[in-house]
Amino acid sequence: MLSEVLLVSSPGKVILHGEHAVVHGKVALAVALNLRTFLRLQPHSNGKVSLNLPNIGVRQVWDVARLQLLDTSFMEQGDVPAPVPEQVEKLKEVAGLAEDCAAAERLAVLAFLYLYLAICGRQRWSEENLELINKWAFQGERVIHGNPSGVDNAVSTWGGALRYQQGKISSLKRPPALQILLTNTKVPRSTKALVASVRDRLIKFPEIVAPLLASIDAISLECERVLAEMASAPALGQYLVLEELIDMNQHHLNALGVGHASLDRLCQVTTARGLHSKLTGAGGGGCGITLLRPGLEQEEVEATKQALTSCGFDCWETSIGAPGVSIHSATSLDGPVRQALGVL
Repeated sequence: MLSEVLLVSSPGKVILHGEHAVVHGKVALAVALNLRTFLRLQPHSNGKVSLNLPNIGVRQVWDVARLQLLDTSFMEQGDVPAPVPEQVEKLKEVAGLAEDCAAAERLAVLAFLYLYLAICGRQRWSEENLELINKWAFQGERVIHGNPSGVDNAVSTWGGALRYQQGKISSLKRPPALQILLTNTKVPRSTKALVASVRDRLIKFPEIVAPLLASIDAISLECERVLAEMASAPALGQYLVLEELIDMNQHHLNALGVGHASLDRLCQVTTARGLHSKLTGAGGGGCGITLLRPGLEQEEVEATKQALTSCGFDCWETSIGAPGVSIHSATSLDGPVRQALGVL
């Protein structure tokens, strides 16, 4: 059992290039984002397991004794067992969630319970074993998303930048810490539906869509080449190439039918200020990224953020290529983070 508070964190993730094309065997580049999710583990002697997810309004408490009495033999299926529908149904019985609980909250609680019961039951947890962390994170993803690619958990575990193609993930060496704006249009979308729409368009117009996917693949490869060059000798000309690649990929994604009026507006706002943006992820709303080249005055950045906020979007200035899973001491965190985690 923990003898003191343990603070860990892992980075968020964005796709630089390769959205949707990756589903059809092409290369995608995913990078860790310097916006982090923190986890605070604190031992208690009250016989309770408490889960608090303040960002989505989840607060649940279970009796440890009740959880220990559960028959968890249904989880004993291999080293890091994949959740199956029958297991998820059993977890729903344990969770004790209200009938009107939102889907995102329900899935978050189920993922926590699955990992808690499976990991604690085996008592093989080691925060230093990144491979094990990655495997368990993947299984949590499967509870929420069903059949994830493995990119999200890999990027958040190892950080930096990853190359993904047909199930094979490899790290890019020393990716530059590019400054970006991450903008959330706050328009909800279904990744599953968007992926299906691209597949339908490929079937309907194979001679048009297949070259688009091949071109997106070439953009990913060119971006990978430029990032490798920047690791040793970054230059303004390389940023100009990255900006061109962003513009071309955004046009390709629109041609695939995964754009949205909100993303068009995002691009219009940043283009008016000489900046370059594209959607990141599934599209159809969601988030977009904007590259901030060196030498850009902070006043210009703030004006852009304000313009995007005025559109009803959320906007953060951050960087990519962040470190992966990390352990923190309370004194290493800034004030707002300490306050949010209750360690002031």
